[in-house]
Amino acid sequence: MSRIALLPIILLTVPIAAMAGSPAPTLTFEDLLAEAGMGFTPPPGMQQVEVHPNSMFTYDRALATPDGDLEIRYAVRPLDRIVVDYQDPHSSAPDPNHMFPLMFQSMVTLLSGGRHSPTQEYPPNQAKAKFNADWAAASVFDVSVEFQTEHKQALVVATHKNQLADAYSVFLFDDYATVKERINGNLGALSFLP
Repeated sequence: MSRIALLPIILLTVPIAAMAGSPAPTLTFEDLLAEAGMGFTPPPGMQQVEVHPNSMFTYDRALATPDGDLEIRYAVRPLDRIVVDYQDPHSSAPDPNHMFPLMFQSMVTLLSGGRHSPTQEYPPNQAKAKFNADWAAASVFDVSVEFQTEHKQALVVATHKNQLADAYSVFLFDDYATVKERINGNLGALSFLP
């Protein structure tokens, strides 16, 4: 795997404090939201559950339905905290503001174990209307067993706002038909503020 291909995987799996190269401050989900210029409306009928450390993808908040049919994991990545450790003799390290499609695709490849994972970018007007984002994409796939979930499938929604942040909502479930309405009603729970 090439050095540039590994970059997004490394950035997605390293905790935010480590990306900033500072001692591990206690950053709450609310701190990250404020820094990223985002708002969060907890989906009705869901309760906060424990965030489990995960070597594949660090996340900041998790919610689940009482019946356990749906879990949503949220990750907020302010661009100012992303440090690109990339050695290039021409000093052309990627700008964190331009890496979002590569980060998203690398995350999907990692979480799906490299299996088939159809992805679709939102048209710019829909990304703006639904998430107040400059870019958004979604992918659905069977989850790699290493992701530490009992669910079999995932829908990942990634959003990006220029100069602010990237954010990820990972919906975990076993049967899409039984959770489709709850997913559709909560796609925009994490969005950028106007």
